[in-house]
Amino acid sequence: MTETFTDLDMALTSGIAAFESKQFARAAGLLSPLADSGHPEAMYRMAIMAQNGLGMHENALLAFKYMKAAAEAGLDVAQHGLGFMYMEGECTDKDPEQAVHWFRKAAEQGLAGSQTTLAMLYEEGRGVEKDLEEAKRWYRLAGFDER
Repeated sequence: MTETFTDLDMALTSGIAAFESKQFARAAGLLSPLADSGHPEAMYRMAIMAQNGLGMHENALLAFKYMKAAAEAGLDVAQHGLGFMYMEGECTDKDPEQAVHWFRKAAEQGLAGSQTTLAMLYEEGRGVEKDLEEAKRWYRLAGFDER
């Protein structure tokens, strides 16, 4: 018997609900097969759980694999998460240029946290040439009037 789209939706919804209510072992059980089949939302949440040892043993390699796959699939929060991994050197080597690349992808989708982070990186010249005008532009897009 094959799963229908509705079954997949139900598994994803149940997995996300378990994740949000901090039932991480249950969430991992529900989301793992979906993540392995390439579902971005499931991959993102599995990455968070693997990175922080929630409902499973901490696993930096698995966290990076899932976060990168979800980011490459276009999920804005995963792009932000991957940017953070590169910026801080969590689950991967520090790479300021890659951090900027992924924060920009999420920022271009309108994610205010990424717009703010990108603005700070331009303001400080981390991973990019220092550019106060570009920093101001990203701060404005994030909803800040002046900095």
